[in-house]
Amino acid sequence: MRPTPRVPARRAAPAVVVAALCAALVPAPPAAAQPDAGPPVTLTAPAAGAVEAPDLTKSEAQWIDSGTVVWKVKATEATSQQLVYAESGGVSVVDGALSGEGRRLRLSPSALTDAQKAKYPHLKDYPAFTVDARDRGRVVKALRGQLIATQRGADGALLAATGVQSAGVLDDLYGKKASGASLGPVFRHGTPTLSVWAPTARTVSLELGGRTVPMRRDDRTGVWSVTGNRSWNGKPYRYVVDVWAPTVQKLVTNKVTDPYSTALTTDSARSLVVDLDDRKLAPKGWSTLRKPAAVPLRDAQIQELQIRDFSIADPTSKHPGEYLAFTDTRSDGMKHLRQLADSGTGYVHLLPAFDIGTIPEKKKDQQKPACDLSVYAPDSKEQQACVAETAAKDAFNWGYDPLHYTVPEGSYASDPDGTKRTVEFRQMVQGLSRAGLRTVMDVVYNHTVAAGQDDKSVLDRIVPGYYQRLLEDGTVATSTCCADTATENTMMGKLVVDSVVTWAKEYKVDGFRFDLMGHHPKANILAVRKALDALTVARDGVDGKKIILYGEGWNFGEVADDARFVQATQKNMAGTGIATFSDRARDAVRGGSPFDEDPGVQGFATGLYTDPNTSANNGTKAEQKARLLHYQDLIKVGLTGSLAGYTFTDTSGRTVRGSDVDYNGAPAGYAAAPGDALAYADAHDNETLYDTLAFKLPAGTSAADRARMQVLAMATATLSQGPSLSQAGTDLLRSKSLDRNSFDSGDWFNALHWDCRAGNGFGRGLPPAADNEAKWPYAGPLLTNPAISPGCAQINGASAAYQDLLTIRATEKDFGLSTAGQVQSALSFPLSGTDETPGVITMRLGRLVVVLNAAPGTATQKVAALAGRDYTLHPVQAAGADLTVKKSRYERSSGSFTVPGRTVAVFTLR
Repeated sequence: MRPTPRVPARRAAPAVVVAALCAALVPAPPAAAQPDAGPPVTLTAPAAGAVEAPDLTKSEAQWIDSGTVVWKVKATEATSQQLVYAESGGVSVVDGALSGEGRRLRLSPSALTDAQKAKYPHLKDYPAFTVDARDRGRVVKALRGQLIATQRGADGALLAATGVQSAGVLDDLYGKKASGASLGPVFRHGTPTLSVWAPTARTVSLELGGRTVPMRRDDRTGVWSVTGNRSWNGKPYRYVVDVWAPTVQKLVTNKVTDPYSTALTTDSARSLVVDLDDRKLAPKGWSTLRKPAAVPLRDAQIQELQIRDFSIADPTSKHPGEYLAFTDTRSDGMKHLRQLADSGTGYVHLLPAFDIGTIPEKKKDQQKPACDLSVYAPDSKEQQACVAETAAKDAFNWGYDPLHYTVPEGSYASDPDGTKRTVEFRQMVQGLSRAGLRTVMDVVYNHTVAAGQDDKSVLDRIVPGYYQRLLEDGTVATSTCCADTATENTMMGKLVVDSVVTWAKEYKVDGFRFDLMGHHPKANILAVRKALDALTVARDGVDGKKIILYGEGWNFGEVADDARFVQATQKNMAGTGIATFSDRARDAVRGGSPFDEDPGVQGFATGLYTDPNTSANNGTKAEQKARLLHYQDLIKVGLTGSLAGYTFTDTSGRTVRGSDVDYNGAPAGYAAAPGDALAYADAHDNETLYDTLAFKLPAGTSAADRARMQVLAMATATLSQGPSLSQAGTDLLRSKSLDRNSFDSGDWFNALHWDCRAGNGFGRGLPPAADNEAKWPYAGPLLTNPAISPGCAQINGASAAYQDLLTIRATEKDFGLSTAGQVQSALSFPLSGTDETPGVITMRLGRLVVVLNAAPGTATQKVAALAGRDYTLHPVQAAGADLTVKKSRYERSSGSFTVPGRTVAVFTLR
């Protein structure tokens, strides 16, 4: 079973692309035939009895190296197979036959070697064919035009024909040689050379400043390049690529921006010849910027933040919605970030900040809702309807729609045209650094915003069919939500590494979060790690070894279960020093899964068994208790850092390892060391934590008690071994008015409110229908419930309590243990077993004892082994703003810890 459901589709691709890419798969054609080879051939009509008409709109044959083709056709003594190529294209299917002439490469039946099966495990059972040695001198020529696999009968009749996927053979011929090439604009002594990898193109030229400049092809690498002069600096350009495009079955002339662009004009219309080392692009103090001290990944406390969200509704910001908002030191938002940094937060994780394909970059082109959204009722449909009308044309999108991977997004700049975005991105990094925070970028190399001949397709219009991952029939895989990229292919993998290194060197980015990292090969992510580790302060201006990496290690789609390569999934990345998000404790804390039809399914921090709501889907009282106790075991594993080998007594009384605890059929523990798993209770995907509590806690629960449960839920991540992440505003009880997928819900539902007097975002209308309408019957009554909307006391109180926990986490070294052995030795759950209290977890960690009491009432936890030891409430909490936690008590004679309901208390030896 897959350990986590797929996060919801959250990006919008152009309708024409969706229609093309989401076509249903068609079964491979049955056996067909193939004649003797020879020079040019005109293919005749199929003989009687041919089972299926040839179809060139599919590409069911796969040319995996220069000598091998795989294709699901049955070869017999009466058939022959060949590759037919036409340099100028023009071959089509007419009345069951191929029109026009083509030249052939003869194929003979063979079998895949063990090495080929290991490299292409999803093809291991395919029939294989060997390219005749006499024809291999024409392989390169065959790849630069229309390419067809055919099978014919002994009489020459055409039995089957299909297009050919060529990524494998391109890697075989060019990959290793091209992988060391410097692509995009490269400056040497002020003179630019522009280079693009386009091995299948017939010609490539440069469109620069109104004229066309020819480019030269390196036949060894497939790279086209041209060297200019200093006058080219700053000029707009595109590549003009003449190439066969299988998606439209014709030769095309594509005018395309540079996939290695370093700068762009507005709306990405042109690339710019720009040297990122140009001193004019360095803001004052850039070369001498001192970063806050780096911490090991296992100690990283991370705030996840969207750039526009951060300041667009902040009246104290001078640059709302822009990079420069992070330089507004006196704004409410920056003051709050500094408070978090002072408490122990070390990193701000920025949602996508690369060039985004779905946001108009000019402010005059950005539409706004044509309604006064503030006048409608808290449960009205009007707000979401008005927001939806401009959603695709407004200034807001999460940004998971990559157009150019290595250029900052223009809509966040004061001027999107030119290099202001470069300078201002760097100023943002400076602003965060001066606030005590290092910068993490959310990177999305697993897909592109479009593919094929779409105007927003870049890679696929330069080397068609190479950069996108193709399914069995040649259509582009879309399991990521959009057009998947093939990061297993050499040059796409190179692009990932080169892009990350550029962000690290040129923008001083301190960490990278990989979206859907499980769609990458493990080898690709390790190559990124290796390239970063090679960066030094002396040579590159940054210490690459201090850059942190983490990502979504979900296992799903066409690559699931290592179907095509060893993936960068949770279990596979264990022990690499690269963390994956752990959904185990998240689901146990919240209850159910993010995709339940009934949002009232409860968990540890949402009242399961101890404070039940009215949902019948929670089961009987006995079922609730059993599920709650199992959730507590999941949370314990999470508190260890999701260690696979950690042993403890579970709630059934068994001695188990973390990997023995079940999570939907998968092991709860999968990490080899602290830092392999990243803990979190909420992130941008799915409902905010406060909205989850709104759905799951009993409707009559007061705002004060909701705030306490929010802090307790956050504590399960903050006080765990290993890194933890929190969505920005969660400490302020942030709500998105119950929106489960706010990727395109506009500022109205997404904006952060730093001043408690502006509320927390709850009750701003029913959430957008597209992803939420099915839950409107649950949402409506909640949005009008006055008990749920918090005031300043609850908002500020929750933030203060969370900051206290951050401080404890940052100052107590035992929360940052470095090995599994240290965790096993220092951390225990002394009351875990058959008598464990439902709703309460007690953890001993070195000189500390942590009690998480999720039940409404006061709980006393007697740890007899600690009797006589002198514990007291941690001084940070004792001096903190939370009056309730100060009621916690310890009785020395019995070793009893008494903690109020809905409270997390940390005790320490005196």
